[in-house]
Amino acid sequence: MNAAFRRMSAILDLTIDLMRRPSVTPDDQGCQALLAGRLARAGFAIEHLRYGAVDNLWATHGHEGPVLAFLGHTDVVPPGPLEQWTSPPFEPTVRDGQLYGRGAADMKSGVAAMTLALEAFVRERPTHKGTIALLVTSDEEGPTNVDGVRRVVEEFRRRGQRIDWCVVGEPSSATTFGDVMRVGRRGSLSAHLTVRGVQGHVAYPDKVKNPIHLAASALADLAATKWDAGNDEFPPTSMQISNIHAGTGALNVVPGSLKVDFNFRFCTESSAGALRERTEALLHRHGLDFEIAWELSGEPFLTRDGALRRAARTAIEEICAIVPVANTGGGTSDGRFIAPLGAEVVELGPINASIHKIDEHVALDDLEKLPALYRRIAERLLP
Repeated sequence: MNAAFRRMSAILDLTIDLMRRPSVTPDDQGCQALLAGRLARAGFAIEHLRYGAVDNLWATHGHEGPVLAFLGHTDVVPPGPLEQWTSPPFEPTVRDGQLYGRGAADMKSGVAAMTLALEAFVRERPTHKGTIALLVTSDEEGPTNVDGVRRVVEEFRRRGQRIDWCVVGEPSSATTFGDVMRVGRRGSLSAHLTVRGVQGHVAYPDKVKNPIHLAASALADLAATKWDAGNDEFPPTSMQISNIHAGTGALNVVPGSLKVDFNFRFCTESSAGALRERTEALLHRHGLDFEIAWELSGEPFLTRDGALRRAARTAIEEICAIVPVANTGGGTSDGRFIAPLGAEVVELGPINASIHKIDEHVALDDLEKLPALYRRIAERLLP
């Protein structure tokens, strides 16, 4: 690493400090304490909201009026096989103009940039309009997100905490930093299906009911169904089967049940309730003896063109010298919990090509632009 460059770069310093902490969900490893200490010194009011094993940080600065919140997470996914990494995942390494390590793009860099942006913003505008805030959790990458932002939003509803605008620092860019900003996300609805049959010897088909055979045509029907046509903002709803399991392990035994997991990524043209009803009606038409458990991870949301989208678009054009595409692609983010509060939500961050992969990385040039980008958005919304 170029030591002189590191000493000159506040964003690189803070990102590296966060990345050195192996904060695999939900273990925060002191990341939020580091951020809270910095923001407290900058004049922010600090609140730690711990639920179960999950740490959540809510830092605010300002007065009555509109609330602009920056949203991120300090947890990362496991690194995978350590021997496949070119350099250790929790020893941040700079080479060839890139910062390598777990969390480089998703999203220690974004959290660091937001912190620096907020520090600079309140230093220059101590009597700014409204309230500026940072919300971070250690439970974004987990399978359920029960005690992260979802739980914090429940508390916000209880106390009447408003959020007008929310910038999510997830890595949104595709090939060039700033080329994409997410203005919405599809909903996510998962199903855990059990099809019941009758177990027995494969040599006596008259004495068994093979749930695999019984379910095959229904699953093909589900896969072939057109759920909706999408719209101008969203692609059509899709369904994907992710897991199928049956059998005892013996070749001469027909299983007594079949378990299937599948997931809908759905747009605003379909509701979770309608997808459940259509799916169960299809299974009944195929005469299956089944039970199904549903898990709604989040409803779709869309931020239409307004103050936040305009501020983000202008900031990208000024800082990145590029006109961003606004879309609703990708998976889910914690923005799905904030949007129902009535907030406008956009997601804006580094290039996402390496996230969750071996040798995750972020370009140093992009890293240096991040704090200015977030600060510029704040300056336009809270003058």
